[in-house]
Amino acid sequence: MTKSELIALLADRFPQLALRDADYAVKTILDAMTQSLGNGQRIEIRGFGSFSLSRRASRVGRNPKSGEQVMVPAKFVPHFKPGKGLREQVDAAAAGNAESTDQASVAGGQRHALLD
Repeated sequence: MTKSELIALLADRFPQLALRDADYAVKTILDAMTQSLGNGQRIEIRGFGSFSLSRRASRVGRNPKSGEQVMVPAKFVPHFKPGKGLREQVDAAAAGNAESTDQASVAGGQRHALLD
């Protein structure tokens, strides 16, 4: 789902909310999250997950074009850890999709290579 799809979904789900208001709400939330992570804070949304920063140590990398070694500096990268509710919902949805795909494949006389 893209940001514009999320905005459209919000506007459809809440008819009293104009499209530009939904756009403003989504941008405000994302800006606040970006600013918090930029300040080194952790973000926790119960039932959904948490965002934190992970430190990556400096390392020696390689320029793919020339092959020469390049020093890559240490940096902080955002890390998302899904919450229990999100994990369970995704797992249930994925299991349901896998079952329907398996049943359709077997019913059609085809089997997926991973099932063999």
